Amino acid sequence: MGVGLIGGSVGLALVSRRLAGRVIGIGRSAASLAEAKRGGTVMETTTDLAAGVAEADLVVVATGVAAIPALLDEIDAAVRPGTLITDAGSTKHSIVAHWEKRRRSRRGRFVGAHPIAGSHRRGPAAAAADLFTGRVTVVTPAKATPQKDVEESGEFWAAVGSTVFIMPPRDHDRLLAATSHAPHVIAAAVAAATPPEARQFTAGGWRDTTRIAAGDPELWADILLDNAPFVAKSLSRIAAVTEKMLAALEKNDRKKLVSLLEAAKEDRDAVGS
Repeated sequence: MGVGLIGGSVGLALVSRRLAGRVIGIGRSAASLAEAKRGGTVMETTTDLAAGVAEADLVVVATGVAAIPALLDEIDAAVRPGTLITDAGSTKHSIVAHWEKRRRSRRGRFVGAHPIAGSHRRGPAAAAADLFTGRVTVVTPAKATPQKDVEESGEFWAAVGSTVFIMPPRDHDRLLAATSHAPHVIAAAVAAATPPEARQFTAGGWRDTTRIAAGDPELWADILLDNAPFVAKSLSRIAAVTEKMLAALEKNDRKKLVSLLEAAKEDRDAVGS
């Protein structure tokens, strides 16, 4: 479900690795589906969700987080009993919790996931067969999720190239608030605070810092609101460090400023390139 960057890349990975004999792209836009088929990201397309998932062995939901809970309900009503369903949403707790409310009456087997392989680019043209290669995918089962379902979901994401981590949905949301969601807010703030007359003087540093601010505002508003408490905590930590740097500047305290910058450099260097 969804043939953009993530969904299209799943399709390309399945096709290029010969992991599936039939890959069906499902979406609302006939034009987007046609583009996906021309680009080889899917073998077939349809705008009829029920028909598209009716015979599937696996359904991957790759769309905005706000739409995923309702889509899971629609998919569950149409799949064969026992069909494995996973998603690629950037937040996990609310999605998994929605599914769990009706777990006992579900036809399908849902295991939430988040491939951390995004981009500010959108649409089928942004898809890449190796998007997940060497990247992390976090699989986020609920407490009641059968181990067999967790293993099958992890095996799928590993098969398309991911390094798989398994953790509770809330832990995922807490960690991603720090590494993805709050940084997006900061990038957007830097871009918004840059005076128009300064734009012609931007270089690599500014562009690297603000690149993710070019992402879809509607999509990102849903992500940030869905994970608002953890994002707010992360932004508070960033603000506390920023205040220390501001105080050092106001006091012309070079020693303190160097110390803060060194600590930040050590943290960044620890991640690697």
